[in-house]
Amino acid sequence: HVWHCIEFLFSHYYFPAMLYPAAQRLKRSSAAFLNPVLQNSLEDVILLYEFLLAELDIDKGQRISIKDEELASLRKAAEFDTICNEVIPKSITEIRRLSSRLSSYPRVLKKEDFERTVLTMVYTAYRAAQSQGHQKDTWAESFVNLYKALKHDLMFPYNKETS
Repeated sequence: HVWHCIEFLFSHYYFPAMLYPAAQRLKRSSAAFLNPVLQNSLEDVILLYEFLLAELDIDKGQRISIKDEELASLRKAAEFDTICNEVIPKSITEIRRLSSRLSSYPRVLKKEDFERTVLTMVYTAYRAAQSQGHQKDTWAESFVNLYKALKHDLMFPYNKETS
């Protein structure tokens, strides 16, 4: 128990709040960390855009999949699946927590965190579109907060100059 307290304090002092803690878990099948990144090249960016345009299926368990079988069979689609189903937050509580962390994030996001935030926004937009009444408002507010965080991140270098 004492070791966990020391580890907790150390990690929060030297490594500020992790935006996507699920990405730091060990994979069940190996000793490697579960930390996939989709966009390592322009081709990867285009492929991600194709995944999103191809129409996604989100089942009752909130599991996300690519409807297009040909696209879904690609190696990058497996990484997309892992990020969407193992890494990004799905509950409104987790998404609000992420928005809060993002709003006080002290530097430019790493590319994987930016990418995960965009995918969280896509999921949040889907949930807003599928909801009604108060729930719709809650999901829409979360979408706007994620948008503001991404806009702030994109403007970060310029915000520093004006301070």
